[in-house]
Amino acid sequence: MERTSIRLGGVALNSTVMNASGPHSAEKGELLELSARHNGAIVFKSCNIAGLETPDNLKNRGVEHFAAIARELEPGGKSIVGSVVGNSDDEIVKVATTLDRAGVKIIELNLADDYVQNSVAPFANLERLKAIVGRVRGEVQAALAVKVPPKLVMEPRAVAELFKSLRVAIAVCANDLPKDLEVDLATGVAKGKWRTLSQVHAFYQVSEGLLDVVAVGGINGGRDAYLAHLAGAKAVQVGSALIREGAGALGRIDRELDALLSEHGKGAVAEIVGQLRFAD
Repeated sequence: MERTSIRLGGVALNSTVMNASGPHSAEKGELLELSARHNGAIVFKSCNIAGLETPDNLKNRGVEHFAAIARELEPGGKSIVGSVVGNSDDEIVKVATTLDRAGVKIIELNLADDYVQNSVAPFANLERLKAIVGRVRGEVQAALAVKVPPKLVMEPRAVAELFKSLRVAIAVCANDLPKDLEVDLATGVAKGKWRTLSQVHAFYQVSEGLLDVVAVGGINGGRDAYLAHLAGAKAVQVGSALIREGAGALGRIDRELDALLSEHGKGAVAEIVGQLRFAD
C-alpha cells in the first residue's frame, strides 16, 4: 500500500509495519511465511554466533542459519532487518558483519536485552556505548539501528547525539504511550499541556530529524500504529498481536493504518510522523 510505505534509515520499505524480533521469526518456515503474507520488511530473531537454548526469548540457531535465509530472500528484493546479540564486543561485531555480508539491509543491535546488558554493559556510560557501536559501524555497510532499553538511565539527548556522531540511522524505542492518552486523529491534537509522552516521542524530539525512530510495544491495530507515527515513529514493530494471530496480523494492521490515513486525507504516512500537537 503506497500510503504506508516509508524510507527507514535510507532503506525503502513497502510498509511501516514489521514484526518485532522474537515472535515467529526464528525458523525458516516462519520467516518465509512472514515474507509471503506481508510486503513490508521482516525482522530476524536476535542471534549470536553459535546459537542459544536459553533464555527462551533469545533461543536461536546461530547467525549462519539467518545468513542463509537472508541470501535466499535478498535476490527477491525483500528488506530484512538482522537483529544482533552477543556476550562480548567481538561476538557482536562478528554477528553483525556476517549478516551484513549476507545482504541484510538493516542491522539492529539489540543492546537492550538483559543477556547483552549483563555481559557487555553497553549502556553503563556513553564511552562504553560508543566503543561497541563504533566498532560495528566501522565494519558494516548496512543501515545501523540500536535498540534502546525501555528504562534508559542516560539522557535521551546525549544518546541521540552519540548515535548521530556514529552514523547510527535508527533508534528502536519503547512505545510506552500513556494508556489514557486522548488524541484527535483528524487533527493530531492531544488533550492537555505539552509533555514527553513516550521514549519514541523523546527520541524524535531530541534527534531533530537526524535519527529515524522505530516504535516497539503496544501495536495491536492501525490506530496504535497511527498514534506511534504521530509521536515520531517512522516504523512500528509488532509483537503480541503476531503471537495471538500469526503472520496475518501484520497485513491487518497495515490495512487498518492505510484506511485511517485515507480517512484523514493523508497521502502518505510520512505526513503524520512527529505531527502530534497539544491542546494547551
